[in-house]
Amino acid sequence: MNDKFENKGEELKGRAKEAVGNATDNEQWQAEGKSEQAKGSLKQAGEKIKDAVKGVTNKD
Repeated sequence: MNDKFENKGEELKGRAKEAVGNATDNEQWQAEGKSEQAKGSLKQAGEKIKDAVKGVTNKD
């Protein structure tokens, strides 16, 4: 469960960083923010797949 919160936090941190980059016209922060969002989203998708597999394998 901890990983899910960390992954969502990474995504939200990326959104914030991108927003600051947009507000300040800082292209580096915009790119870093988008990258962090993508990593967080990808990790969340991985967690969902793991949960789905657990659900299928735990059924008797």
